[in-house]
Amino acid sequence: MVGLTASDVPPTMAVTIFSAGVAAGVADVITFPLDTAKVRLQIQCECQTSSAVRYKSVLGTITTLAKTRGPMKLYSGLPAGLQRQISFASLRISIYESIQEFFTTGKESNLGSRVSAGLTNGGVAVFIGQPTEVVKIRLQVPSGLHGPKPRYTGTYNAYRIIATTEGLTGLWKDDVPCHFVSAVIAGFCTMVLSSPVDVVKTRSVNCLPGRYTSVSDCAMMMLTKEGPSAFFKGFVPSFL
Repeated sequence: MVGLTASDVPPTMAVTIFSAGVAAGVADVITFPLDTAKVRLQIQCECQTSSAVRYKSVLGTITTLAKTRGPMKLYSGLPAGLQRQISFASLRISIYESIQEFFTTGKESNLGSRVSAGLTNGGVAVFIGQPTEVVKIRLQVPSGLHGPKPRYTGTYNAYRIIATTEGLTGLWKDDVPCHFVSAVIAGFCTMVLSSPVDVVKTRSVNCLPGRYTSVSDCAMMMLTKEGPSAFFKGFVPSFL
């Protein structure tokens, strides 16, 4: 029997966790200015001073912040963001298969076992990574939002102050119901936007040769013959 080559040997759990953490960390470094801009746009109406800088778009927020506070301000909270990726993303990616195997012991994988594995996997990752998310957002907001002086001098100072002034639960402000409701709403919005494209894709792939001349022809025939509701067939199972 021919032995396994290096490419055939599955990576160990340690390698999987490390690889997932590094990949997520690199992605976080690249996209962090966008995340900072998002946070600034979401909370700018809460600024107490009338002289606070107002942002109008993602690009405008990034350029204005870079010009007025310096480019490094776009990366405020990056250490906490990287800690979040290492703890949250690496765990979520690496332990899913093990959790799914636990729920499918002695039987084939089905929708119920995958949903259970996903809920357990996400819950564990969120619980472990939530403190880093709180600190990251706190450091991304404008320093004058809650007074003339910055609330924290750095990442670990933020951990210490939140834990001592708000208690350890302050690092888990977003509770499980909040994440559950947010996930349900996000999943619903995603399906509303993607279902029409998914239905057209399924029809196009599954049709007999010559039935549709193009993707747009398929969509138009669905609309004229079946009405707008045709674009949302299979919505419920996809949403679930």
